[in-house]
Amino acid sequence: MNLGTDIENDDPKAGNSTTEMEDCMKDLNKVLLGSLAGAGLMLFSTNVLAETLSQALDLSGHWVGFLCIGIFTIAYLFVVLEEVLELRKSKPMMLAAALIWVAIALVYKHQGLSSVAETAIRHDVLDYGELLLFLIVSIAYINAMEERRVFDSLRAWLVNRGLSYRQLFWVTGILAFFISSVSNNMTTAMLMCAVVMAVGKDNPKFVGVSCVNTVVAANAGGAFCPFGDITTLMVWQKGIIEFWTFFKLFVPSVVNFLIPAAIMHFAIPKTQPAPIHAKVVTRRGAKRIVVLFLLTVLTAVGFQNSLQLPAAVGMMAGLTYLQLFGYFLHITHRDEPELGLDPMSGEEAPDAGSEDSLRFDVFHHLARMEWDTLLFFYGVVLCVGGMNFLGYLKHLSVFLYGELGATPANVLVGVISALIDNIPVMFAILAMRPEMSEGQWLLVTLTAGVGGSLLSVGSAAGVALMGQAKGLYTFMTHLKWAPVIALGYLGSVGVHFLMNAALF
Repeated sequence: MNLGTDIENDDPKAGNSTTEMEDCMKDLNKVLLGSLAGAGLMLFSTNVLAETLSQALDLSGHWVGFLCIGIFTIAYLFVVLEEVLELRKSKPMMLAAALIWVAIALVYKHQGLSSVAETAIRHDVLDYGELLLFLIVSIAYINAMEERRVFDSLRAWLVNRGLSYRQLFWVTGILAFFISSVSNNMTTAMLMCAVVMAVGKDNPKFVGVSCVNTVVAANAGGAFCPFGDITTLMVWQKGIIEFWTFFKLFVPSVVNFLIPAAIMHFAIPKTQPAPIHAKVVTRRGAKRIVVLFLLTVLTAVGFQNSLQLPAAVGMMAGLTYLQLFGYFLHITHRDEPELGLDPMSGEEAPDAGSEDSLRFDVFHHLARMEWDTLLFFYGVVLCVGGMNFLGYLKHLSVFLYGELGATPANVLVGVISALIDNIPVMFAILAMRPEMSEGQWLLVTLTAGVGGSLLSVGSAAGVALMGQAKGLYTFMTHLKWAPVIALGYLGSVGVHFLMNAALF
């Protein structure tokens, strides 16, 4: 249909204008048809994917398969050595993803099956797109709260309490547990570590043990809520487990935190740290942004549970709350008397007197995303998707969930997560999609989330704190407490089986 054909013009001077209009209408038609085609593709994507993947070739014994395994292994070695090489982890992983799919595409093109590989990679890109949109909104809110000094205010409140070392050990641990259920574990751990280092700077042993406790607490807190950990989020977005069902992992997660914390408690000195006085005044709108974030969480849950729409769409709707509120702050901006003060020293921050520093800009927070991590996720999704398409994950699934059994396999996943980032591990399991009960899916969500606590390098929280508390919290400091952390890990698994036996 050409909407421009019915337009008549007797003025020859207007000929160019008419032609331009016709071209515009043609372009509009193409856009509309493209949008309809895209909607249709989304609607039937599941059926098309299932039909197309039935034509996939098993290349696990082919030289291309071995090449792709080698590419992925080398890329992951670069990721592990990120701190040593000072090479951001996204670079090798994204390059590996491209090379793996180029190799796959060449084989399928030679076999006349290019459309099969195309459909498979489009599915992986769609999975990543949903995850990316979700995380962008979540991180934007976290950055906005940080800019409005919400976290600085919390830190100042804690150091002003005059708590003993043991009291501070428990308070920071408990706060890390609950905050990480709605924030990412790395941000939460770094927030609590800042408090620990400020108060315990004269007691290195207290700082080291408290950092171990913080890492365990932050990882445990993220396991029972989809907003707390990427692995839990992925399981929820796949529609395998309902949102509120994840909260059945609350008590097992508490046990995972409490057992090692109760034992480490006796290693904390009973003395009182020197008093610290810090003053922080939050910027205008700080509390309202916290409320808007909670409203955004509810919106995402409502979209997923009630409307059967992707949670990412609900999160994007929630981003408009922040945008509109940002506009309100902008048009009502005035010279505010509030001061930005350093949360530890109480001295005026360098930007406190700057009017621009108090202006709120949503897109500034979007620009401050941890893009390296988000692009690393992209590489992981496509690499693991490639391994699945080559046939390796099918064979691995047969071994893990066929020969070993679901329970040993899912417990082993947690141990693997201490050595390898839990994100590719969980992506691999979701790609396998083994036939498991709801209880087993909750189990693997729990183990993948808390298994990273077994070693300091097993989670982003541990790696971040080794840099933040350099020399005070090290790999060996964490390894010393690995046996008691393992007790918490096994205890959480046991409690899950006892409390949620009906789900197995």
